[in-house]
Amino acid sequence: MGRADKVILAYSGGVDTSVCIPYLKEEWGVKEVITLAADLGQGDELGPIQKKALDSGASESLVIDGKERFVTDYAFPSIQANALYESRYPLSTALARPMIAKMLVEAAEKYGADAVAHGCTGKGNDQVRFDVGIAALNPSLKVLAPAREWGMSREETIAYGEKFGIPSPVKKSSPFSIDRNLLGRSIEAGPLEDPMVEPPEEIFAMTQAIADTPNEPDYVEIGFEQGIPVSLDGRALGPIALITELNDRVGGHGIGRIDMVENRVVGIKSREIYEAPALLVLIQAHRDLESLTLTADVTQYKQTIEQTYTNLVYQGLWYSPLKTALDAFVKQTQERVSGVVRVKLFKGSASIVGRRSDLSIYSPDLATYTADDQFDHKAAEGFIYIWGLPTRVWAEKTR
Repeated sequence: MGRADKVILAYSGGVDTSVCIPYLKEEWGVKEVITLAADLGQGDELGPIQKKALDSGASESLVIDGKERFVTDYAFPSIQANALYESRYPLSTALARPMIAKMLVEAAEKYGADAVAHGCTGKGNDQVRFDVGIAALNPSLKVLAPAREWGMSREETIAYGEKFGIPSPVKKSSPFSIDRNLLGRSIEAGPLEDPMVEPPEEIFAMTQAIADTPNEPDYVEIGFEQGIPVSLDGRALGPIALITELNDRVGGHGIGRIDMVENRVVGIKSREIYEAPALLVLIQAHRDLESLTLTADVTQYKQTIEQTYTNLVYQGLWYSPLKTALDAFVKQTQERVSGVVRVKLFKGSASIVGRRSDLSIYSPDLATYTADDQFDHKAAEGFIYIWGLPTRVWAEKTR
């Protein structure tokens, strides 16, 4: 008796997920494997994927376009929350996992599958994100993770696949592990496992080397409505077009690279290289617009919320009750976050050089030092006396 009769397998077209197909059937007695490849902006990688899945033994191969949903339902909320894991990583890869988990659950319900499967190993973050996300969306579904249990080396995995007609990689495989979607790329493994090794230029695809960037700056004006980016330079753009154009413009100036040692969910440290040009600049611009439109206490309290929010997403808890509650808080704060932010792109640096909003609570009459100053300077003395009273009393008692 197998662990499941019909399984929806998250499929990338690589060796591991291809081998999962015969492995599930031969070793675990699964009768039918349906693969699901989520198109989240990987580009031409998805071309031959359907044929490869069918050739590897899948009964059906699904390729589902999720790009717009990915941006609107996952990326935009994280921008509203200024989500940067450990103050640096904008969750470009992590955000794809709850999206794929939802697509797997939807496909399982549509096709009557009693389990879903993925090709994650026991060492990474993605297994946590998939398993917990699927459990939150449909706790009755079984989650199968063959690569976490089969114990085969890379060479053994390739040899196992060859027995079932899965071709081994035709060229010497890259030592790097790369994941790409519309929001960015993550690169790890190989020589990068030594934290002192400088990343070779060849691993980057979305960002130019500084030496190759233009010698003149580019200025881009990003328009937001209620915390959501909606325009570039006054041109209204849909979610995919906006991210795509901004990736090109920002990356073309060498902006968007991250090299960090991060703390994984499973307790190990991992050296990661990321490219996320548009996402980084959008968060930077969004935070700046909040400084113009939110009160001091909301701005400062929201920073504590943002850190919790980011950790929840990174740790695979997108569908958790606390994340849902924080979503409500963030959404409420965004009602006034509309306006335009001007960003200067030049030689690896994105600098905010201007911002405006019809909902701004910045008052030139109060801020100015000219003759137009409307601030009541005489009121400051009484304010300072009351404000400093606890400190004064403490000082008198402790002298």
